[in-house]
Amino acid sequence: QMADPFLYHTGERSHYGCLGHEVQIEHIMAYVCRPSFFTDKAVIVVHDIFGWLFPDIRYIVDLIAGHGYITICPDFFKGTEPWKTTDHWADFADWMKAHDPTKVDKEADVVLKYLKEQCGAKKIGIVGFSWGGMAVHHLMLKNPQLTAGVSLYGIIRDSEERYDLLNPTFFIFGEKDHTISSDQIILLEEKLKEYCKVPYKIKVYPGQVHGFAQLKPEDMKPDDKPYIEEARKDMIDWVKMFV
Repeated sequence: QMADPFLYHTGERSHYGCLGHEVQIEHIMAYVCRPSFFTDKAVIVVHDIFGWLFPDIRYIVDLIAGHGYITICPDFFKGTEPWKTTDHWADFADWMKAHDPTKVDKEADVVLKYLKEQCGAKKIGIVGFSWGGMAVHHLMLKNPQLTAGVSLYGIIRDSEERYDLLNPTFFIFGEKDHTISSDQIILLEEKLKEYCKVPYKIKVYPGQVHGFAQLKPEDMKPDDKPYIEEARKDMIDWVKMFV
């Protein structure tokens, strides 16, 4: 089996006992965690290729909920199989064709309706990781209902419209991410400067590989821990600024 080029390698992941619960919303399942007090602020978390059941992403949902947001991670794969660590990378391109991160609008609308009508949310932000980061970039170009977005190591590359963001968006990258070159980041920065009419931010974290920011504390390597914690804090600070 080929080495897995996307997943931050930590050996076995530790178990995680979730704080939230699962709900069915129309045609999709979702994992929801709420703070202990009433709030009309919400955050949608978009999972990576490993899907909505992956312990790391549920940890992130619970973490954001702890900052006072109704936080939800919908199954954007709609019950189909996520990518698994045992799958072969030769099949990845085909798998991606069947799981297009720019085809998430219907599901996003379902979740936005749920948050507004069932949860009383007035302001809704979105954060996404890798595959989810691409989905966030897409949605921040298309859906004005999303007050702010954070895309972690995922960008739309092949569209001329990808710089006209509707609301404040923060792009987080790892310096050693071999799936997103520094040229891509420089191009994004130059074009946003030229075309973007809303606040945006780009930040590159030293020495970090693709997938670095969604690890649970016990899975972090000591050298990377400060950067992971800084990226998380930056992500939450951006959300707090606008949502």
